[in-house]
Amino acid sequence: MSAEPPRVLVIVGPTAVGKTALALRLGQRFGGEVISADSRQVYRYMDIGTAKATPQERALVPHHLVDIVDPDEELTLAHYRALATEAIEAVWARGRLPMLVGGTGLYIWAVLEGWTIPEVPPDPSLRAALEEEARQKGYAALHTRLAEVDPTAAARIDPRNVRRVIRALEVYYRAGAPISRLQRREPPPYRTFILGLTMPRPALYARIDARVDRMIAQGLVEEVRWLRARYADDLPAMSALGYRQIVQYLRGEVSLEEAIALIKRHTRRFVRQQYNWFRLNDPRIAWIDAQEADWPALEARLAQFLE
Repeated sequence: MSAEPPRVLVIVGPTAVGKTALALRLGQRFGGEVISADSRQVYRYMDIGTAKATPQERALVPHHLVDIVDPDEELTLAHYRALATEAIEAVWARGRLPMLVGGTGLYIWAVLEGWTIPEVPPDPSLRAALEEEARQKGYAALHTRLAEVDPTAAARIDPRNVRRVIRALEVYYRAGAPISRLQRREPPPYRTFILGLTMPRPALYARIDARVDRMIAQGLVEEVRWLRARYADDLPAMSALGYRQIVQYLRGEVSLEEAIALIKRHTRRFVRQQYNWFRLNDPRIAWIDAQEADWPALEARLAQFLE
């Protein structure tokens, strides 16, 4: 099986649509192992709010790239891509099916399109200065600065995504060249089956609301309280959906009911952002409605792919 380039099953789609459940089903059916493509599940101790697979589920289907850094550590895109590539090749070499699963489009396409990411180490003082500039002048001013030095990158990055704008500026100032020029794409020789899960928005939003309520019942507030006793509130990890809003509650800035409503509203907004990465008209993605899927037919298609 390892003599040919890896065949990779990719499962993408918005949050709460059912990617984990499908990965568990297909992983058990076809001898698969999950390589997580979720930028929040990489953090240890952040289990409930990131909807990680449970230990019991991971016993059924092995998971990789979950719980690999502490909340106060950084995982760069370049490092993630290297780890994911290594995991895919190792799983295939063992005669198993690599399954790249998640909703972080940046991670998915960096792996599948073979992005070459500049290895420019973080500059904390420069980042702090740029963050302060964003606070004082607004995110649009920072994006305008990026447009002046790297219009190609500026056109690709949402001005509201301050972290990505700052990273692009950091690369420019540290490397002396635009990040758009340093980034290349050399797709690996994988054979891929990219499966996209979707469903009508009202149904998806109802699933999101139910999942948020379930997270609260499972102890999300206690999880965030534990994290705050050990880590600073302003860490990037603590800005994750659910965590930021519960931090606001624990600071006394909002009530618990308001925090829950904020999580639900911001998660719906996040879904819209995810569909910008995974477009319904993308010919590379085989989209299926999670509510109306013909699962036996899907398994037959996957079996044919693996022949």
